[in-house]
Amino acid sequence: MPEVSEGSVVDGRYRVLQRIGSGGMADVWLAEDTHLQRRVALKVLHSRFAQDREFVERFRREAESAAGLQHPNVVAVFDRSEFDGTYYIAMQYVEGRTLKELIDAGLTPEQAVKLVRQVLEAARFAHRHGIVHRDLKPQNVIVDAERKAVVTDFGIARAGVSEITQAGSVMGTPHYLSPEQAQGMDVTPVSDLYSVGVILYEALTGRVPFEAESAVAIAMKQVSQTPQRPSSIDPRVSPALDAVVMRALEKEPGQRFQSADAFIAALDAAMREPGAPGGGTAAFPPLPPVVATPEEADEAEERREEERRRNRRWLLVLLAVLIGALLGFALTRDTTTEVPSVTGNQLNVAISLLQQDGFQVGEVNRVERDAPRNTVLEQDPAASPPAGEAELDCAFLTLFCSKPDVTLTVSAGPGSAKVPGVAGLEQDAAIAKLRDAGFLPQLQTVNSEKVDSGLVIRTEPSAGTTLTRGSPVTLFVSLGPKLAKVPVLVGTQRAVAVQQIRGRGLVPSVSEEESSAPAGEVIRQSPSAGTEVDPGSTVSIVVSRGVEKATVPNVIGKLRADAVQALRDAGLSPSVQEQETDVPSQVGKVTDQFPPPGSQVADGTEVTVVVGTQPSGSTTTPTVPTVPPRATRVGVR
Repeated sequence: MPEVSEGSVVDGRYRVLQRIGSGGMADVWLAEDTHLQRRVALKVLHSRFAQDREFVERFRREAESAAGLQHPNVVAVFDRSEFDGTYYIAMQYVEGRTLKELIDAGLTPEQAVKLVRQVLEAARFAHRHGIVHRDLKPQNVIVDAERKAVVTDFGIARAGVSEITQAGSVMGTPHYLSPEQAQGMDVTPVSDLYSVGVILYEALTGRVPFEAESAVAIAMKQVSQTPQRPSSIDPRVSPALDAVVMRALEKEPGQRFQSADAFIAALDAAMREPGAPGGGTAAFPPLPPVVATPEEADEAEERREEERRRNRRWLLVLLAVLIGALLGFALTRDTTTEVPSVTGNQLNVAISLLQQDGFQVGEVNRVERDAPRNTVLEQDPAASPPAGEAELDCAFLTLFCSKPDVTLTVSAGPGSAKVPGVAGLEQDAAIAKLRDAGFLPQLQTVNSEKVDSGLVIRTEPSAGTTLTRGSPVTLFVSLGPKLAKVPVLVGTQRAVAVQQIRGRGLVPSVSEEESSAPAGEVIRQSPSAGTEVDPGSTVSIVVSRGVEKATVPNVIGKLRADAVQALRDAGLSPSVQEQETDVPSQVGKVTDQFPPPGSQVADGTEVTVVVGTQPSGSTTTPTVPTVPPRATRVGVR
């Protein structure tokens, strides 16, 4: 595979002028687009990434997404294609200084906020289009002569997996990685906002929140430590701006700003408050692009050649001295090495640990296991101790040795399976079936008119859905029909009570009885109010039909016995009072009654009749039948 160099033409179109940058995944060249006569930044992938199909596919997909990002603060992508076995992206060439250079030169809080705000606007635009940068850092932000910040490398960091990083982890610079990236977890737009928070911290203080001797140590600090407040480093930082930075650097994603809009709004609010006193830094002019003239290039080449000649002379002198020492060293050298233990770590952490000790990762074998995805299960050579030390790969009398490649066996996660159908099964049987399929059952009970109580109605996700084993599956179990609550009916009128019963889905049963309550009023109910019953159940009510009335007959002028019998026949209770009379024809007969004739009274009501008697001492024989002597007022029942 030919290497790109100055003067070469890529894809018959881009003439390479000079290298302007280099990274772990790609080189960036200043090139001339011979078709459109314009300068472009040409990013060419390193050949080792181009051999990985998974990486190439992700690179292609992300490059296409990045090409759709048209925004003033996002570098424009003009072209992307394959060339001689590798891949490239042609991007907008922005002349200016990197944000890192400006930070190193010194920024005031106002300048820092203005530049970081533009980075947030770029991130906001990308996030709305489904792109997560994953490697936001000052080196990826170029500020032109108009002080416009342009974010580069959109899509590349997200595409960067392959042997360096696998699914579940993301490439990035350790100083700017979010805690979830450092732990190999899923990356979201909130992870980008953490990286912007680190950039803001560095722009305000001139240094990053965490420093350490190794990338792994920095990543551990990102996960576990709280950074020093910016105002304690630079008193010019206001308390409000302090608070914005510290929230952006929260360890838990849910505690940070949830969108670039929220971050921008917080920055604007903080800048409206007065900051701490302090001197400013002069406005920064952009540096001109570094392009060497042919004469300067020749002079530089001559200086390098002279330096090489001097070095060769010194080497000849040193070689004679060192050869003997090297031979003795080679014959006595220990050709074993201790291998660090990386099992149990996430793949990206394991790779960093091995590389830190000078080892390279060989094959990465994936197997389905219950362990979290990307967890290292085994390593070959095994860790020492407990295993013995591994042999170095040596050549030429052990003078040239290198540590062996380490083969890693990594969990691909628990795998996936289809949710089994359990509708209609008993709850316990459905739970057992889901567990056998590798899922975690969760219960939720609901009423159902169609499914009997205790049986499964459905699952969520539905049967046949493919899920990762260990995922939760909700069982919806029937409680049977929803019970109806019997309303308060006593004291209501019959029609109202019947309507309320039917409104609850129940069946009314009505009976009547005589009562002192008003006619038509419910005087009893069964079941009682508040009882819960099945829909369609019968609710019985007893309705008052009132008290039956009787008509008082006219008994005036009737003989006592006839009057008493007439009242009894009318359903009334006669009561007799005797009263002396001077009228012989009234003796033994009713002379008066109460209630009067024709009155409507309740059955059993007492009716008093007055019966005439002879005056005391009279010997006149009455013409009426004899009546046994009575007290002045006699009640007849």
